[in-house]
Formats: sequence, structure tokens, C-alpha cells
Amino acid sequence: MKKLTLFSIFLAAVVIILGAYTRLTDAGLGCPDWPGCYGNLTVPLSEEKVAQANAAYPERPVEAFKAWNEMIHRYFAGTLGVCVLAIAVIALRQRDKGTPVKLPLLLLGLIIFQAALGMWTVTLNLLPVVVMGHLLGGFSVLSCLFILYLRLCRHQAANTDALQYEEHPFSGPRATAFQSSVKFFAFVGLGVLVTQIALGGWTSANYAALACTELPVCESGWQGRIDFKGAFSVPNADNYEFGAHDYGERVTMHIVHRLGAVITFLYLLALGVRVLVSNFATQKQKYVSVVMLIALCTQVALGVSNVVFMLPLAVAVLHNAVAAVLLLALLNLIFTVATVLQRNAVYKKEGEKDSSVDIATPSPPSTPFNPAGAFSTHAISPGPISGSSASHILPRAPGGFHG
Repeated sequence: MKKLTLFSIFLAAVVIILGAYTRLTDAGLGCPDWPGCYGNLTVPLSEEKVAQANAAYPERPVEAFKAWNEMIHRYFAGTLGVCVLAIAVIALRQRDKGTPVKLPLLLLGLIIFQAALGMWTVTLNLLPVVVMGHLLGGFSVLSCLFILYLRLCRHQAANTDALQYEEHPFSGPRATAFQSSVKFFAFVGLGVLVTQIALGGWTSANYAALACTELPVCESGWQGRIDFKGAFSVPNADNYEFGAHDYGERVTMHIVHRLGAVITFLYLLALGVRVLVSNFATQKQKYVSVVMLIALCTQVALGVSNVVFMLPLAVAVLHNAVAAVLLLALLNLIFTVATVLQRNAVYKKEGEKDSSVDIATPSPPSTPFNPAGAFSTHAISPGPISGSSASHILPRAPGGFHG
């Protein structure tokens, strides 16, 4: 199950990249029906099938390039759905072994809803709310798979490794307070990042990525074009391909996305630096923070490049991919912090239990000194085992990620 989950993470990342590529090549309606393509399981190529497809959908003649982009995205998404179904079945069959069950079932429901969003993307002619929801759904599937993989790794380690209780540099009151504060601010950062990803999805779904082509804000006179109400509403239209909002509304979307990027950058930068310079952060947390900061700086550079170079396809696709990497890095940081906090709670509880046992247990009577037996092995009797030397199994997952 662990290997299948890891493979599914790879598939989910590929699906996100292919979805971005499909959207950026204007291939979202490359196949005007769902789940097939012009009534076929593959793109119609023969003259006869192309003629039949054009007759069935005269408003949407066959464009093989766009149709293949759309269908390849669907093929990979369908494969991912089968993998998630297999994960859910395996989890149910292995639930007696402590394998997570709720999270795989949540993933299965999420995949089904994501498929429905994919269908509505086509049948509702790229309705922006649905397109943005489809993007967020893809990121949600990837995130849940990643959390499941982390939980499976922790579950495997807990079943194979017995950790000795000992005083740990990260288990004191100050260290626990630091870990708790990082957990809180990391969850806030997660909300900030998800909001920024949603703003990016809204900007892309409404074809507003090139509404502003100057830095740092927009072209001169942008203040008079701001329209928040219109920018975050859905106008009535028969088809939303290439956007249905006016220029001022698209400018507003773009500027809000840029402002969100600045806020996200500053917040996650402060969070990552705080973990790096702290003496109470574990080495793994510092490593994850480095990855997060690299992804953060890369994402900002890609966003600026999209504006300067007028949205080159490769850069725009990478902008989506690096957003996924940044999200996973932040989730990994939250998971490692939650693991440390729960381990500290277990150590503290067991330490208090062992202390009470040591106090309640009377000391054995002292044995008179026997010169003859002082060097005899029979004179040495094992005393009671100290609670501090007892081994404890680490719980299978941090409390924030039980499922």
C-alpha cells in the first residue's frame, strides 16, 4: 500500500501538470463531451470519424492537438482514480492491522467529486467557479495522498522501532512551546497558501494572467479600473472560453493575485527562517524549511517571469508545479511538528507514570556486607527496572492527521 500511495502521488502530480498544460493551451473544450471525445474513447482521426464528429458538434470542429491534450489528461486522471480505489480497498482489508481507513475513504470520495468537476468543466463550458474548483480538487487529492504516505511511513516505523525514553533536547517546556507556536503559524500559513492558490486558479480560469504586463502593480491608471464586485462574480454567458469579464475586472483579479503573492511570500519566508534559526527545531524540520524556502523563491521568480516574458507556456506550467511542491513542503513541516509534539506528550505522560511508580515502590532491604560474597556473582541480584529505561512505541501518527 505504501508503494502504491507513492505511485499515486506521482500520478496526481502529473495530472496537475497536465491539467495546467491543457488549460494554458486552451484545450479545456478540446473534447466537447465527457468522458469520451466526440463519442469515442480516443480522438477521432480518420476522415470518416472526423466528419461524423464535426456533424455532431458543428460549433466545435475537431482540433486534434487540443483534443489529444484533453484526452491524455483524462487518461492519467482515470488511472489515478483506479489507484485510489485500490488504496481504499486495501485499507479496508488491512484495517485490523492499524492501517488508516478514513483518509483513503476520504480520498475516494474526493476523486469521485473531482471527476464530477471535470465533467462539469466541459458541460458548463469552462464555468470559472468549476474550473477553479477543479484545480483546488487536484491539489487536495495530491495533499491527501502525501499525508497518507507520511502516515504510512510513521506507522511502519512505529511497528518496527522501539524508542528508548530519554531526556530529549526538544522535549522541554520551551521546546514544546516553540513547536506549538510553529504548528499554529504553519496552519495559518497553510490557509494563506491555499487562498493564494485559489486566487491563481481564479485568475487563470478567467484568462486574466496577462491583464497586467508591467511591474510592480500594473499599467498606469489601474486605480480607476478596480472593480472587486465584478471581479469576484460570475457574469451570465453561454460560453466562458477566453473569459467573460471585462478588462477592469480582470485587472482587479490580477492585482489581487499579486498582492496575495507578496503576503504569502513574506509570511512563509518568516516562518521558514524562524524554524531555521531556532535551536529547538529538529534537523528534519530545518531540512523541510529549506525545501519550502527554495520552492517559495522559485515560485516568485516564475510569477515575475510570467509577467515579464508574457506568459510562456513552460514557465506557466512550472508555476503550477512549484505551487504543488510548496504546498507539500508546508504540509510536511506541519506533520513533523505534530509528530514531535505528540511524542513529547507521550514521553511526559510515561515519565509521570514511571515517577509515581518509583515513589510508591518500597526500597528492598539492604544486604549486610559479606567479604566472601563481595566478589561472587551470586551476590549481585537484579533490582527493579527503572521506568526511564523502559521502551515505548511511538504512536502511529500525529493527532492532527488521524483518519
